[in-house]
Amino acid sequence: MRRVHLAAGIARYVWAAPCTAIGLCLVAPAFLFGATARLVDGAIEVALSAFKSSNFPLGALPFNAITFGHVVIATSQTELDRLRGHEQAHVRQYERWGVFFFVAYPAASLWQLLRCRRPYIGNWFEVQAREGRSNEPREA
Repeated sequence: MRRVHLAAGIARYVWAAPCTAIGLCLVAPAFLFGATARLVDGAIEVALSAFKSSNFPLGALPFNAITFGHVVIATSQTELDRLRGHEQAHVRQYERWGVFFFVAYPAASLWQLLRCRRPYIGNWFEVQAREGRSNEPREA
């Protein structure tokens, strides 16, 4: 039974690996400017600011945190701490959807927009993440 869990865990990482690779490529230059990273709950968390919280130009970013596969990028460590549960739900979504998440997420926003609803707030993936759920529960 342990082998099955191990194989399933490896499969989740492999399935989301292309998305994780994109996240790593996007965030790599930030390390030249003081970004920090650590491994938390199976995801690489990256704080763009070396400070606990930041008013630096990071405020111009359209997000406080964003997830690509197993890479969670946030403007600061404070934001990582505050949004960890939400972003971990997105990690689980990437584990289920893999690269198809890059199509499914904007499609869900477009669907909300076409229904005259708010594309971010009504996005099914965001609703799940706000509720602290993901498509597939992960076993410890």
